[in-house]
Amino acid sequence: MSIDPTASEIERRAEELDALDAILPFDRRDQLAALLTDDDVATLKHLASEGMGDNTLRALASDLGYLEAWCQLATGSPLPWPAPESLLLKFVAHHLWDPVKRAEDPSHGMPFEVEAGLRSKRLLRADGPHAPETVRRRLTSWSILTRWRGLKGAFDGPSLKSALRLAVRTSARPRQRKSKKAVTGDILAKLLNACTDERLVDVRDRALILLAFASGGRRRSEVAALRVGDLIDEDPVQADPSIPDSPPLPCLAIRLGRTKTTTSDDDEHVLLIGRPVTALKRWLEVAGIKDGPVFRRIDQWGNIDRRPLTPQSVNLILKGRCRQAGLDATLFSAHGLRSGYLTESANRGIPLPEAMQQSLHKSVIQAASYYNNVERKNGRAARLIV
Repeated sequence: MSIDPTASEIERRAEELDALDAILPFDRRDQLAALLTDDDVATLKHLASEGMGDNTLRALASDLGYLEAWCQLATGSPLPWPAPESLLLKFVAHHLWDPVKRAEDPSHGMPFEVEAGLRSKRLLRADGPHAPETVRRRLTSWSILTRWRGLKGAFDGPSLKSALRLAVRTSARPRQRKSKKAVTGDILAKLLNACTDERLVDVRDRALILLAFASGGRRRSEVAALRVGDLIDEDPVQADPSIPDSPPLPCLAIRLGRTKTTTSDDDEHVLLIGRPVTALKRWLEVAGIKDGPVFRRIDQWGNIDRRPLTPQSVNLILKGRCRQAGLDATLFSAHGLRSGYLTESANRGIPLPEAMQQSLHKSVIQAASYYNNVERKNGRAARLIV
């Protein structure tokens, strides 16, 4: 039987989640307090104490809240640990289904009452089946949380793998790019032109966009997490190393610490040279920032918050500047700076290994895809008949 948490239980869990307030936004905290169990909250606090990355922990908390709500609606009971294989298969069947078959058979896919319940909790917005990547990510989160509880699930079972493979093959939903369009050099120039004023917000956004692009297309989480202590002044470098008397340019090393593909022990760093360095130092100077987060929220009265921007705020800043530049903001996201860096590198004939030293892509195949697209557009193979 379904037993909803009482108001006092929700309030107590919300207070427990206060320990994670730097990771979970306040409004999200209250929602999760209503969805999670006491054991769930204890697991998240344990993961935080073990040094789990903020973005990973945020994703785990979000996925766990969704799984708890879905299981309660689909089975009438809280999420069991470990989950039986039948429940994993039910999750796949509820989220990866064939829209054509559902039109013929309303019982196919996620039951309407489960769907309605998730929508009422603001956990489900899109119509149609989930993206396969979303389902895989939530199953991975489920598996990680199971292992951290000292349990072993059926996530590697042949039945689940087969069901996923067949469901993905049936799904007609194509893989969506994180940003439909890349922020290449021409787009970057338009974004910078949209923040040429000397208001604090313009100085900040100009520095943020230049740094995110020129440092190899940094992820929005990396930009948001950047701290003054991560910036290391380097000796000036020549504008053109092949010309001995070319003018000197300012140079900074940016220590990234933990990223999506590295740990804090990897000591990864990238370089920032020239105009981006000047813009960044200008922001730090006018904002009076000497330590702590580099990029911070600015309220409507021009007051600078001591807390860092969130990754979502970085995305919203980019979209806002797209609108001001007369671009369709729905076509761009912060990830467009990352894909745009590699695309622009390919356009300018920069060798892939050199670009990857700056972007820190671990997968040559993934990074090379941007180069391949440029080569195909510039090549003769598609120009046999013009």
